[in-house]
Amino acid sequence: MRWWDIEPVMELELKLFPEDAWSHGMFWSELAEAHPGGTRHYTVAETADGELAGYAGLMAVGVESDVQTIAVAEGRQGAGLGAALLTDLVTEAARRGCEEVLLEVRADNPRAQRLYERFGFETIGIRPGYYQPADVDALVMRLEHPAPDLKDPRHG
Repeated sequence: MRWWDIEPVMELELKLFPEDAWSHGMFWSELAEAHPGGTRHYTVAETADGELAGYAGLMAVGVESDVQTIAVAEGRQGAGLGAALLTDLVTEAARRGCEEVLLEVRADNPRAQRLYERFGFETIGIRPGYYQPADVDALVMRLEHPAPDLKDPRHG
């Protein structure tokens, strides 16, 4: 992800997460740390004609990493793009020497939970009322020892 991706990312962000969307400033701040030696890794997925299909971001500090965001356009969900984006993040965490990857996922989003479970993430806690203003709990999930040669779990 680069600065010129922020506008299309924001359009998708507002469509997918209207109640708790990130701001332009949040994405700018994240990208400010997405440089060699920085603590962030952000990626976008585009269609053949250049339309934004999804994006994802990772924070990696020391041996710990955290999935900051992952999003797939509604018309592109269910086709493996989320798994491809997550593969990129987990592979980057392993490349950086991280011993674990953490994330929060809405308790009312079983589809995303199943994706994370296929990758080996396990629920380790709950954050009550984490997603506002809807007051939805977040499940905290962890993947220990991400494999640097992770294969997409859709393909065995």
